[in-house]
Amino acid sequence: MTDQTAAAGSPSSYACAGCGARVEYVPGTTVLRCPYCGHQRQLAAAGRQVREHPYAELAGLLPRKPLAGVDGHVLGCERCGARTQSSALSEMCQFCGAPLVADVTAGDQIAPEAVLPFEVDHDGVRTALRRWVSSRWFAPTSLKRVTEAESLKGTYLPHWTFDARTVSDYDGRRGDHYWETETYTETVNGEQQTRTRQVRKTRWRSASGTVRRDFDDVLVAATRHLAEAQLGKLEPWPLEHVVPYQPDYLAGYQTLRYDTEPEAGLATAKTVMAEVIEQDCRHDIGGDEQRVTSVDTRYSDITFKLVLLPVWIACYLHGGRTWQVLINGRTGEVIGQRPYSAIKIAMAVAVATAVLAVAILLIVQSRAS
Repeated sequence: MTDQTAAAGSPSSYACAGCGARVEYVPGTTVLRCPYCGHQRQLAAAGRQVREHPYAELAGLLPRKPLAGVDGHVLGCERCGARTQSSALSEMCQFCGAPLVADVTAGDQIAPEAVLPFEVDHDGVRTALRRWVSSRWFAPTSLKRVTEAESLKGTYLPHWTFDARTVSDYDGRRGDHYWETETYTETVNGEQQTRTRQVRKTRWRSASGTVRRDFDDVLVAATRHLAEAQLGKLEPWPLEHVVPYQPDYLAGYQTLRYDTEPEAGLATAKTVMAEVIEQDCRHDIGGDEQRVTSVDTRYSDITFKLVLLPVWIACYLHGGRTWQVLINGRTGEVIGQRPYSAIKIAMAVAVATAVLAVAILLIVQSRAS
């Protein structure tokens, strides 16, 4: 049985119309479903497109407070009436387990513009975890018996995306390789012999120019709860599939509030852009080698948005210890902690040492003959 779509803009209720329990967003669909009786409700149509906000208008979006001074959201549970103050945008009621989603339009922070909904469900997590543990080199054989997570939490993590047009003036040097014939002497069987060989040299000359590039959706993590390098390993994200933010996508999941300001996010994004721009400069210089000594970049048409990305945070038990992994809730990519087998590593080192010893012996024998 399926409810009619709720009217766009109406307050969200997550009480199940079938049994009174709760409804949650179902990954890979556009419905909310009760995990107990299966009653479903269709998500409302967004009625708008995902927008890119001009960065120049950031100061006028709202009277933002410093992050340290932002109060938590007060989340009221419609099922049991409990009220919870939380820094998260969504979570589960600690008393009855009903989904709680904050009103992001009533706060001191920038509201999410878009969300990339979960597509990997619990079965997909099991499949991804089994595939991951079975492909770990130098892991204990017993690790392959791990097929279930001891704990599993679906979490939306905030990220900034930035677009920009850039024009970069650079100075550098271009190196072109050429070959010269070099004469040298060596002793062969006690006699001095003159020989020649080709020696590669590099001719350097000054280079300068201008490169242009348009950047689209440069992604920067907006949370410090997980290491940025760790989150980077979950990429790429199919950002072309983001949809306009709706609170219903958050029902049944935890959603972290951003704790990195967009100004700091842009500074990080510019370092990412700078690496790409330097490669553009090297390509423009040409030649066999390039040295870029200075780059002056001008940015225009900078836009940004806050997007929520889906991650499963899982823990599994092995060897009496808890190990954490992160699973991309859209692609199933898995990263995380794993045990190592000292025996397998020792065997691999022994084999590599034996192979190296045989190779050295063969080289010595060939020279002696």
